[in-house]
Amino acid sequence: MSIAPDKNKLYPNENIRTVCYINNLPSRPNVEIGDYTYYSDNTRSPENFYDHILHHYEFLGDKLIIGKFCAIAEGVTFIMNGANHRMDGITTYPFNIFGGGWEKVTPTLDQLPFKGDTWIGNDVWLGQNVTIMPGVRIGDGAIVAANSTVVKHVEPYSIVGGNPATTFKKRFSDELIQLLLEMQWWNWDEKKIFEHLEQLVAVNDVATLKQMMNSVS
Repeated sequence: MSIAPDKNKLYPNENIRTVCYINNLPSRPNVEIGDYTYYSDNTRSPENFYDHILHHYEFLGDKLIIGKFCAIAEGVTFIMNGANHRMDGITTYPFNIFGGGWEKVTPTLDQLPFKGDTWIGNDVWLGQNVTIMPGVRIGDGAIVAANSTVVKHVEPYSIVGGNPATTFKKRFSDELIQLLLEMQWWNWDEKKIFEHLEQLVAVNDVATLKQMMNSVS
């Protein structure tokens, strides 16, 4: 009896070719994807995922890091640091990229805004057409509503949405969230996950979660 889909297959369910495990795409510099994280695209092949990472230049060194068991919907876009313009002068116009003598004002890296790595935690759900701006950190278990633009960090297990995205509410109580962050179910082995699937999709109270954690410790 099977206890898990094959995490090493691009299409774990051959009957659903609109969803793929994106860590099985050819690797790309400065992009790290956790196991079981998928991208869904009903318009184009989900294999176009990398097309949604924009302005990502290896020489800048910024990384896109996505955890395990994330659900990434069609049209999600990651804007990386290469999109930034110099902002300390009169104009933000990037003269240097057009050449013709204008390259004499090519900025150095320390003159460009740099927000650091973009980090998406584990078990994060990014709704359709979400845009993630450079350097944003989205905590474990968070949900980002469709068509949102995320410009600042998102707390674990919170629901955010809008442009710019703001927090609607926390998914659970602070106590339950802390227990979930300690439990880190996404790091369990496949057998343990299989044995607790029913609880993983249904438990949402502290007492039951504590019982569950005691049973798997």
